Amino acid sequence: MGGKESKRAYRYRFYPTPVQAQQLSMTFGCVGYVYNRALAERSRVWAQEQRRVDYAETSRMSTQWKRDPETMWLAEPSKGPLQQALRNLQVAFEGFLRKRTGYPQFKKKGKSRDSATYFRNCFTYRSGRLELAKHAEPLDIRWSRPLPTGVVPSQVTVSRDSAGRYHISILVEEEIVEHNPADAVVGVDAGIASLYTFSTGEKVSNPQHEQRDRARLVKAQRALARKQKGSANRAKARVKVARIHSRIVDRRNDHLHKLSTRLVRENQVIAIEDSSVRNMVRNHRLARAISDAAGEATVSETGKLCREAGILVSQARKKSISSRYGVDRCPIGGGPARGEARDAVRLRQPGRAAPALRSGSSAQHVRSGRGGGAGPARPAAPQTRADRDRHRIADHHARPGSAVLPWPRRPRTGRRSSLRGGRRMAVAR
Repeated sequence: MGGKESKRAYRYRFYPTPVQAQQLSMTFGCVGYVYNRALAERSRVWAQEQRRVDYAETSRMSTQWKRDPETMWLAEPSKGPLQQALRNLQVAFEGFLRKRTGYPQFKKKGKSRDSATYFRNCFTYRSGRLELAKHAEPLDIRWSRPLPTGVVPSQVTVSRDSAGRYHISILVEEEIVEHNPADAVVGVDAGIASLYTFSTGEKVSNPQHEQRDRARLVKAQRALARKQKGSANRAKARVKVARIHSRIVDRRNDHLHKLSTRLVRENQVIAIEDSSVRNMVRNHRLARAISDAAGEATVSETGKLCREAGILVSQARKKSISSRYGVDRCPIGGGPARGEARDAVRLRQPGRAAPALRSGSSAQHVRSGRGGGAGPARPAAPQTRADRDRHRIADHHARPGSAVLPWPRRPRTGRRSSLRGGRRMAVAR
């Protein structure tokens, strides 16, 4: 079958030399500094002059920072990652102005992900050897799978996680071949005891990766809590905890990727239950088990593979497969299906799950219930986009403590009451 050109990233692990590790650490620090300083300048200009700053102006600012004697060290790493940091900040502001995300936040050392993006003019790739700009030797990459033949990388992203591991993501444009069409249709219902239940009656057990390493994790976290803050032993203990978490995440992702790949290759239409994981984890008794199952990650990975392979995928909320449809028959024994198996059968039946999406489109949430439809559309506000952006930024800076500027915090006064020990007691704030 024919394919289509699409961009895909291949991720590998590499082991830098001590010199390369020092250069990458300096690059990560410069990227964070440029991002934070540009964010502070954009917020200051808006607060004082009521004027928006774009990417071109922040790029000119970064050039002046490199010439400043106090920040001349910004010229030591490659200019590509610094320019990409300013582009990322511009994208973050555009998302905020379109009401898709919140106001951009500062990058914090130890909490933000260390990464640097190099474009085509900032690296060289020849015969499986990749060398970054201002590096004396190529990276020692573990090629777990080869790159497609004849492709030329357009950009690479180097990252370092909390466990001290280095990864490189190589972006290429290749032809994605669609799978042969299959006649199977499957309904998938998520759970905890059984990770997934299919409409065919098959159940996928929950590996419980976090529970398997819980004893090691508890021991490492207790050792970390006893270390003095700021000491070298505490840094070593923190890395041990991070390595255990990374091991759990890697095994969970490996299992979910294999499961989603199997679903896509064996079926042509997939109906998946759309569970509200954000609300489910509020239950403190089941939050750990729900997070360990990672059902939302499976839905996201399955939707991505379906878009690439041209498979139809639909999502239905729990309300659309409620008991008002009556009792369905079990596909195995013929008796009444109960629990997750019943929901999986209902998802598979036509007309009861969400309507299938077009091939190549992303998954969407379909509301169900009486009344149907989203109702008449709201009339557009009689104002330009520039006015909406200005009001949105002004509303953000009007809230104390929300901007990067040192807003004065309002003193907390008054008294509140609470019930403690069966008696009403006044507690001062």
